[in-house]
Amino acid sequence: MLSKRIIPCLDVREGRTTKGVKFKNNIDIGDPVEMARQYYDTGADEIVFYDITASNEKRDIMIEVVRRVAEAIFIPFSVGGGIRTVEDMRRVLLAGAEKVSVNSAAVLNPDLLAQGASAFGSQCVVLGMDAKYVGESEKIPSGYEIVINGGRTYMGIDALQWALRAQELGAGEICLNSIDADGTKDGYELNLTALISGHVGIPVIASGGAGQPEHLRDVLSNGKADAALIASMVHYGTYTIAEIKSYLASCGIKVRKTW
Repeated sequence: MLSKRIIPCLDVREGRTTKGVKFKNNIDIGDPVEMARQYYDTGADEIVFYDITASNEKRDIMIEVVRRVAEAIFIPFSVGGGIRTVEDMRRVLLAGAEKVSVNSAAVLNPDLLAQGASAFGSQCVVLGMDAKYVGESEKIPSGYEIVINGGRTYMGIDALQWALRAQELGAGEICLNSIDADGTKDGYELNLTALISGHVGIPVIASGGAGQPEHLRDVLSNGKADAALIASMVHYGTYTIAEIKSYLASCGIKVRKTW
């Protein structure tokens, strides 16, 4: 059995790490380079970096910040936000990232996933999915709809159908974020996570809602996620990565030992 990964997420706006609730009311919480280095030093398995306003503002990702983070850590590093073309992917990978995460651009141009997988390999291409529960309907049979542009634009696309299509196109991993749970610290959206994890054959990273170690236990076991994204619970010093991993190991969940 592969170890479950614990992945701090740095949402970045105007060069600073920020945190909000359900994609709103973001506040500045620190320097992304310093925070990435701290999480690397204390046992993170990967780091995820999102330029959260690049897509909505229709601008390129802040490549210099990406480069500085990549120079500070020596673990896998995934970058998303404002990546719209294969050339954008190339720039981010050359700046030091191991993976590129595409979200809004992939929904608008699904071929981008296939192009990225062909150019760099599926292992480099992560599908970022922002999903919100809207109730089951003929158009949205799973009840979860894809939303893009940082939670601003509802697309009328069913989350499960999109996950399956993205896998076929060449995505090597899915980072699945529940807008309903995002930043609430009340726990991951287990039904959504289990739904996607149970139907795709690629790794699924659960995102949105982590507030205490029990939430990670639940999503990595009941939610069948391969990894868990964390933010608030470590950004504010409530828990350390070592404390989280130690707790998970005590629950019988296999993690990479770093404490």
